Amino acid sequence: MVKYPSVGKVALYISLSLVCYLLLWPVAVDPVAWEAPQNPGFRGAFAVNHHLAGLETFAIDGRHGPEAVVLDAGGVAYISTHEGWLLRKRPDQQAAEPWLNTGGRPLGMAFDAGGNLIVADAFIGLLLITPDGSQRLLADTAGGIAIRYANGVAVAPDGNIYFSDSSTKFAAKAMGGTYEASLLDIMEHGGHGRLLVFNPHTARTGVLLTGLNFPNGVAVAADGSFLLLNETSEYRVLKYWLQGDKAGQKEVLIDNLPGFPDNLARGMQGRFWLGLASPRNQLLDDLADKPLLRTIVQRLPAVMRPRAVAYGHVVAIDGEGEVIASLQDPDGGYAITTGVAESERYLYISSLVAPVLARLPKQRVGL
Repeated sequence: MVKYPSVGKVALYISLSLVCYLLLWPVAVDPVAWEAPQNPGFRGAFAVNHHLAGLETFAIDGRHGPEAVVLDAGGVAYISTHEGWLLRKRPDQQAAEPWLNTGGRPLGMAFDAGGNLIVADAFIGLLLITPDGSQRLLADTAGGIAIRYANGVAVAPDGNIYFSDSSTKFAAKAMGGTYEASLLDIMEHGGHGRLLVFNPHTARTGVLLTGLNFPNGVAVAADGSFLLLNETSEYRVLKYWLQGDKAGQKEVLIDNLPGFPDNLARGMQGRFWLGLASPRNQLLDDLADKPLLRTIVQRLPAVMRPRAVAYGHVVAIDGEGEVIASLQDPDGGYAITTGVAESERYLYISSLVAPVLARLPKQRVGL
């Protein structure tokens, strides 16, 4: 007669196996201890409101994830999507239309003085696309290290192109996508990000800052004296001086934001717009100084790990870090808001996941 183990022994074996899995199973991240600031929540300048509810929306040709939007001199909106497409929408159009596919994952965009579209493509690197749609690679390495997650980009008045490489460890393409790679980098908090600059006159790419925790959106001041950089997993915006006595120095412009800052763009009347893709995650903050527990969390099923939640939120600040506007939709009708492109009359709002592009009349929010 076959003797089967008792139910108690089976339960013990299962329990021991689960413990061994949670403690020993290899994962991609090697979390670093850090001290997360106390979450201020949605109070003060960030008090809850519903200014982003009921946005006007436009079809984006069956694509999704209009990650970034930039406007040319004629008011034509250029939109980067999850599927690798760059779409265009003229002011008189009710829907965006395909223009070209980069073959990668375009994220941040900016125009140079010649009308060329500069694209930070997370899978490829820094791209230049001429008005007739010709695509050229500007940079895919910097400081002898491959650019593995080009993200935000801005062009300075002198023509220099500043852009972020969000993670030299968790490559967007190799990790299965930009969102998947971002979750890994944020969970590890290992300082794998860089701020880079491409000089179009020498065609060389330099490294300005290293050790950043998921640097993201980049914006340059109108006079070229400084740039702003979102450091997503530090919940803050950095100011990096390009000119003057402080040239080459960085400082914290605004700290302890109530969400994860994503794209960053210069708007009008001294405004800089940043998208807060998601409110902060309390578990992630609580485990900031507990790297072993973060490793264990990474071994849990994906649905049990910290992830972005549906909440609409974009913020305008000035060059001194003062909050000018905080526009929200707690119901997440247009969720995972990544940034803003500002025109004379409208705010075009981008999203990581939405199947449409959104627009808000500035008059409605007193801008």
